[in-house]
Amino acid sequence: MSSTSSSSSEIIKNRFLGFLIWQLIYPTIIYFIYKTLLSLFTYHFFSFSLFTPFFFLIFHSSILLFSYSLSTISSPQVIPSASFTEISSSIVRFLINSVIGSRTPNVSTPSFRNGVRNSLGFVLFVISSAISGLIAVVSLCRNSDLFDGFELIGLGFRGFVFGLIYGVHYVYLKRWVLSFPIIQRPRFFSFKMGLPSSARIALKLSSLSFFCSALVVVFLPDKYKSKGTIWKFIVEQVIFYIGSIAVSLCWELSHLLHEVLHTKRCIFAPPIGSAAAETNPSEPLLAALEESTPKSLLQYLAYLDLCMTCENNVDTWRRAAFFEETGETYRRVVSVCLRPLEQMTSKLCEGFEGSPTEKTDRFSRQLRSPTDMVNELKLDESFNEFQLCEWSARAVSALTARSHKDDRFGVAQLSGCNASVMSTFLSCLLAVEACMGKKTHLQAPQLMGPTSIKWATLNTGKRDGATASVGKRRGGPLHGKAYAMADVLRTSIYMIVSVFHNEMMGSTKAGNLEKDWIVGTKPLYGTCDVLVQKLSLFLDFRAS
Repeated sequence: MSSTSSSSSEIIKNRFLGFLIWQLIYPTIIYFIYKTLLSLFTYHFFSFSLFTPFFFLIFHSSILLFSYSLSTISSPQVIPSASFTEISSSIVRFLINSVIGSRTPNVSTPSFRNGVRNSLGFVLFVISSAISGLIAVVSLCRNSDLFDGFELIGLGFRGFVFGLIYGVHYVYLKRWVLSFPIIQRPRFFSFKMGLPSSARIALKLSSLSFFCSALVVVFLPDKYKSKGTIWKFIVEQVIFYIGSIAVSLCWELSHLLHEVLHTKRCIFAPPIGSAAAETNPSEPLLAALEESTPKSLLQYLAYLDLCMTCENNVDTWRRAAFFEETGETYRRVVSVCLRPLEQMTSKLCEGFEGSPTEKTDRFSRQLRSPTDMVNELKLDESFNEFQLCEWSARAVSALTARSHKDDRFGVAQLSGCNASVMSTFLSCLLAVEACMGKKTHLQAPQLMGPTSIKWATLNTGKRDGATASVGKRRGGPLHGKAYAMADVLRTSIYMIVSVFHNEMMGSTKAGNLEKDWIVGTKPLYGTCDVLVQKLSLFLDFRAS
């Protein structure tokens, strides 16, 4: 088991080394193209000299610094970070407790320490980007006829400002979050498809940095500024602008290459025909799912491989191995798939706690207490693992639907996995719908119309606690995330219902629907009666 886990960890290291090797190609091409264009604005053409290899290596070192710092902060999901106010208040509390001799001067929690560590990583990335911009611009734009002596310091300062702006923009827009493609394509094709957007972003950021750095240079001493004719000043600005575009394009291509290489599907399976493929082909995948660091890139790649194995018909031998006779493999796969959905449901329930239940609609529209803002933040953080939950829902729903024909030993039904899957889906869907502002309490049959319309009842001026604090913020980021997750869950439930519809209708007529498809224990959100009524709507194809 440990050897399997170590071999899986080598996948990330090999991809990182491959990224560092491949990113040496395009900076070289851009460097020589820029030098060729530079010769058009100077008095001599680009020629080889003793300083050429030195500045060429310096330029590559700056790109390497940016690429390495980029890989250190990249993550498959949004990671929490501590704000400047939180860090400052924590330091003040630490100093006060130290002075008065408190027994517990360290009041920070593990989550806060992780947030501080993440914030420090972002700050170091911005600083590395600024240093990389300084070195890259100087090594690329330096020319003995235009920049010399103190003027070279002014050029480096503009490059520092350029890198600083780029780093802040990169962190603020959370571009460090890896975006997995919906359709897996060859690496070269994915890289080629991203070239136009990378060029546009590079042009926009270099233009913004050009004007911002020009304003900052005004405050520098005169000896660091350009001296000479108007024509020389214009040529210097053109050289710096084109150079900033070249450096920004190198950084954008590094970002694109890093994302393409690290989001490519990895197959966690032994080679076909080997002894491991005949005896236990699912062990490498299960080891990566169960033993990898939570929320790590390796875990995301394992869930992606599991989802594509369950949904597609390319590796049918791997999917068939899940339905082995003992049923242990199937239970382990279902367990790792339901875990992210259960965690999301639990976090949503924690966000619902403390929601006001006695506010009227008019009062809740006018005022928002700090408790509401904290609860909204908790709800928003619940969807940080949206990609992982999506793959889990798609994988386990496809596997459950496949079990209708592929499960020769009946392990899915006998082990109770079908009931666990359906209960988890329905409970998570109810929590997500509550986050969207929908009422999730039990509806009386006489109040349900033929098209699932809830007829109006007497308005008491009160609203459900969860919907009172969340339902009014339609159109916001939280509502968009909840809507997308609810769509995934409904699609997954309908996939199972469409395959097992006859069996479920038979259980409904016999009064065994709750026994066969709903767990007997209390669900994470809602009640068993609500889950049964929600499942009945899916059976009638009226759930929306």
